[in-house]
Amino acid sequence: MTTFKKLIIFLFLSICLSSSWANNTHDEYFVECLSHKIRNSNTISQVIHTPKNSSYSTIYNSFSDRNLRITSNFKPSIIFTPNDESQIQAAIHCSKKHGLQIRIRGGGHDYEGLSYISKIPFVVIDLRNLRSISIDTQKKTAWIQAGATLGEVYYRIAEKSKKLAFTAGVCPTVGVGGHFSGGGYGMMSRKFGTAADNIIDAKLIDANGRIQDRKSMGEDLFWAIRGGGGTSFGLIISWKVKLLDIPKKVTVFNVPRTLEQNVTQLVYKWQHIADKVSDNLILRIFIRNSEFPFGGGQRTIHASFTALYVGGVDELLHEMQKSFPELGLVKDDCIEMSWIESTLFFANFPRNTSLDVLLNWNTTTNQTGFFKGKSDYVQQPISINGLEGIWKLFNQLVGENSGAEVQFSPYGGKLSDISESETPFPHRAGNIFMIEYAVYWGNIENSQSNLAWNQKLYGYMAKYVSKSPRAAYFNYRDLDLGVNNINGNTSYAQARIWGVKYFKNNFDRLVKVKTKFDPTNFFRNEQSIPPLLS
Repeated sequence: MTTFKKLIIFLFLSICLSSSWANNTHDEYFVECLSHKIRNSNTISQVIHTPKNSSYSTIYNSFSDRNLRITSNFKPSIIFTPNDESQIQAAIHCSKKHGLQIRIRGGGHDYEGLSYISKIPFVVIDLRNLRSISIDTQKKTAWIQAGATLGEVYYRIAEKSKKLAFTAGVCPTVGVGGHFSGGGYGMMSRKFGTAADNIIDAKLIDANGRIQDRKSMGEDLFWAIRGGGGTSFGLIISWKVKLLDIPKKVTVFNVPRTLEQNVTQLVYKWQHIADKVSDNLILRIFIRNSEFPFGGGQRTIHASFTALYVGGVDELLHEMQKSFPELGLVKDDCIEMSWIESTLFFANFPRNTSLDVLLNWNTTTNQTGFFKGKSDYVQQPISINGLEGIWKLFNQLVGENSGAEVQFSPYGGKLSDISESETPFPHRAGNIFMIEYAVYWGNIENSQSNLAWNQKLYGYMAKYVSKSPRAAYFNYRDLDLGVNNINGNTSYAQARIWGVKYFKNNFDRLVKVKTKFDPTNFFRNEQSIPPLLS
């Protein structure tokens, strides 16, 4: 590229950065640096988005409006949407050189917004253009780029084979980059483990801009990114996973019960069998009040018993009659379908919806509005009185367009067969189930009361859940657990407050890996693994 062309590109991009709040030397030098690193002028205008571009608000809103609670004046001065690995290397080089932090966005389900807000100057690297999926049905493996969504992964696997599947989360618009690196619990986890348990290779770009695979990065770093949160250690480009054998048909059901239908006794009994039933069965409970966003206008508590059985309906009925006859499951409650069809069922799409909806990564099945989530792990059944206390708290939820949901997700099976130290994801044997607490509301005026309600429920549950530490699931990110000093160094002791809740004893090893591979703490956010201070 000639000097004249470089000057033209730089002038063009400088004009784009000339809005009143984004006109600073950090941004200008970063753009100039990129213009030297990326040689194609047409490409630059397509991958750099500033507040002066119409594309900026379109892209920003595509991942920030899922949770309206996450609002901030500290938006990125630049959103970078690279087309290849070399452009990411360029962005890392330029951000280090000119003092702009990077945040990495791989999907749209970021409970606390750490992928798109920061209180210090920063750039978002958005991986939406890196979404290729390459499947080898003979070797039963797949390479998946980090910008792909779960829906795309499921669709492409089923497109190639009716006998192969993968275990990961329910919502098809979740991005694989963060989901896999945080664990990746899903409807087949009791059968096959988490997504992270089935990763066999990965490619990432480290803080020095080098592309590393499992062989070159070594087993310590490969261990850390499979459950320890990839953005603490580098930028994940792609994952290699092993695909899983699946029968032609699986069986699903969704059976609702209300307080008037003995739901308290049913939930109490469920706790005693959920982690002990056949590994082929996962039976979750979604407990809600039926106000917004779930419709109906009723104020009763109801629970949906939602299940996947890796096998036929007759086997499922036999297992349920043996383990949980109190639910009263009958054949008419059950539907046999292919595994790929079950992904639509659990994402709440209507029957006969085209599988093509899985490829529409801009489609969301979530409610747009304000949201706060928290999580817990349960190791002893909650008493009848304890459950009734939860129901009473549901009835204290106030505010028009407010609603809440508590999810009970069973463990056991394959999850218990793997040791706590095999990956950073430590939630293994001894856990009956995981709880997610979610509260939704429709307008900002109700924010304070709903956040207080969620905190009250969380406080109430303390005596019924895991202790020392009170554990939490990393993919249900919760900044209430503690945060780092984003503007300066964070001590081991400060980070350990939140770190052991997500990672238990694996936190210490994660810190050692971080210290070795990113000692300057280039990859960081409010809950990233810190290096040990020298």
